[in-house]
Amino acid sequence: MSDFLRGLRLWFTPRRVAEEGETPDYRFSLANERTFLAWIRTALALVGGGFAVDQFLPDLRWGVRVGLAVALLAAGAFCALRAVNHWVRCERAMRRKEDLPVSVFPTLLSLAVGLVAVAMLVIVVLGRAG
Repeated sequence: MSDFLRGLRLWFTPRRVAEEGETPDYRFSLANERTFLAWIRTALALVGGGFAVDQFLPDLRWGVRVGLAVALLAAGAFCALRAVNHWVRCERAMRRKEDLPVSVFPTLLSLAVGLVAVAMLVIVVLGRAG
């Protein structure tokens, strides 16, 4: 079985994670959980922003409105999926006394949100000028 499928299975069987290595200090596990919840809040905000763009900006051209909404909704979906993946990877690393995993995802998410924000800024400025 591939590493990806093995990791995916751990999303739904957290007991298997608990069977690995040694139990870390509970404060680290709770911090990992708080980080997971922060990513979930971010995902919910992105999904809400995607719906808001679609529903509350009907004057935008259809392609622009849908493009911005889809970008935000996709970022929200990826963020939610990444949250659980990151939680599992960090929990396993702590139990194995390994370095915590690093990821390029925060950079990609920041770029996506920044690009949508710049696009919205342009839309607002051009809308006020016209």
